[in-house]
Amino acid sequence: MKVANATGGNAVLDLRQTPCRQRPLSVFQVFDRLAPGEAFEVVNDHDPMGLFHYLQTAIPGDFTWDYLVRGPQEWRVRIGRA
Repeated sequence: MKVANATGGNAVLDLRQTPCRQRPLSVFQVFDRLAPGEAFEVVNDHDPMGLFHYLQTAIPGDFTWDYLVRGPQEWRVRIGRA
């Protein structure tokens, strides 16, 4: 799991080298550190819609999800704590 800071102070979690099974845990590790209103950016090599559904099941209504880039080679999503 690689976490860096983006311009604007948001953390960037690059999941492209993280094994698929570990990706949700990596996202929750960063998400759990967020205060309400804070966000971080996820970078992935495919559309992370499965992650969206996982979050929707685990923490419904507690997160925001905004696509920043929609492929074809890179997807970027801003995930925030509502």
